[in-house]
Amino acid sequence: MGARLRNIQARAAEHGRLRTGYTQGNRPMRSVNWVVTSHSEEHVRRAAELWGGEPEQWQPLNSTITQWRVITKTPSIEALITPGDPLNQYNEMWSKGGCQRRCDGETETISRQPCICLARFGEDWHQQKKGTVCSTTSRLNVMLPDLSGMGMWRAETHSFYAAQEWGGMVDMVLAGTNGEGFIPVNLRIEPRQRVANGETKKFPVVVVELRGITPRQALAGPVNAATALNPDAAGQARAAIEAPKSRDWVAEAQGLLHSDDVRDLWMEAQHAGAVHPKGTDPLSKQLMAIAAAKDEENKQPTGGGEDPGPDEDGAYVVEVVEDGERPPAGWPAVAQPGSR
Repeated sequence: MGARLRNIQARAAEHGRLRTGYTQGNRPMRSVNWVVTSHSEEHVRRAAELWGGEPEQWQPLNSTITQWRVITKTPSIEALITPGDPLNQYNEMWSKGGCQRRCDGETETISRQPCICLARFGEDWHQQKKGTVCSTTSRLNVMLPDLSGMGMWRAETHSFYAAQEWGGMVDMVLAGTNGEGFIPVNLRIEPRQRVANGETKKFPVVVVELRGITPRQALAGPVNAATALNPDAAGQARAAIEAPKSRDWVAEAQGLLHSDDVRDLWMEAQHAGAVHPKGTDPLSKQLMAIAAAKDEENKQPTGGGEDPGPDEDGAYVVEVVEDGERPPAGWPAVAQPGSR
């Protein structure tokens, strides 16, 4: 790798924004679906192909520069959390002159004073009227793998409740990956409501949730790029590897000592659906042949043969068969011990 400037932090270019609202004239509107905005017409048109909506030119409030946007038809977008810490959070107050306050919850960083909203309104300052206190602002940088370019997209929310959830989710992921590798997620707009002072207020919250991988995988360490880009395929491959392997019935039969053991094994194979109940399939015929071979191996000498006598423990090698005893039903007739 070539030399780099050590006093400049490398970062990917920002391609655009993922928003939960839009402006209609000069009126801000909330949206139940994602709004994708960018300076690039190509990016916005591709987003419309993927998630619906009509691309249009758009001029943000207090800006003289025209951009492109599409109000999509989806509340959920697939994304990747990229290496490093992708989350930036502050309590902010803006005006036409720019950012007037930026607070980390304890210190207002522009004036270096203690948190002004907390000092004036107490712990419930975030329930005050908008414009009188700072807005809790969370910015999450993600990559959209289905759009062109290797840059970042910034999802932004001003929800006090989403800020808590985003922070908790990202911290858990970073605890497992140490900020290395990619994590596949869904960014989903979820409608919420709360009751305060007898009033029910409805609002959208952006939920960040794992996509295609389990918490065990996310916390186990960095996820490789192939898995992050296609977690569903990786999960299917993993399931195939972990699936129980089929039994080798023939090898098991060959390792048995007696034809009765082979018969019992055939019954297991029948219960498992590996053989036909009538014994007409190739596997049954193989097991029948092995059973017949076991019978031949276990035959005792007859006629003028020499009596082998007892073994070292004083026991005689004999097979006791009760009168009229027959092999259990279910074993194919041609494979019954002693049959010809």
